[in-house]
Amino acid sequence: MKFEVPGDPKGKARPRVCFKGKRAWAYTPKNTRSYESLIKKCARDSKVTKLEGSVYLSIEAVFKVPKSATKLKKEEMLKGKIRPTKKPDMDNIAKTVMDALNGIAYDDDKQVGCLQIVRRYGEEGMLVIWVESDNFEE
Repeated sequence: MKFEVPGDPKGKARPRVCFKGKRAWAYTPKNTRSYESLIKKCARDSKVTKLEGSVYLSIEAVFKVPKSATKLKKEEMLKGKIRPTKKPDMDNIAKTVMDALNGIAYDDDKQVGCLQIVRRYGEEGMLVIWVESDNFEE
């Protein structure tokens, strides 16, 4: 199953902690929650179904070429000769996607047995996500 999420990829932000008296609790920041909701919506709209067993997850994080890039540099970025080295980190992108797909593509992200992440530049920013069963018969 393949689906796309529009816009530049975003990573999972660190949990925030609130204190009230002697009690403390952690929460996920609003921008992370809203991005995870967008991923869920795109997955549901693409008719992603829940898989059993081990899952293969592939994430292609496509970043929009900066407007400040020269023609030559833009061409190299689009050909893949220059890859993004800016935030968010690949692991934070993966955490966001994996958490968002809990209960949609699989019961829990512990089912992800194989994970592939690629970062590249494109004309428009987006995530391209593939979710497949990882149960191979020999």
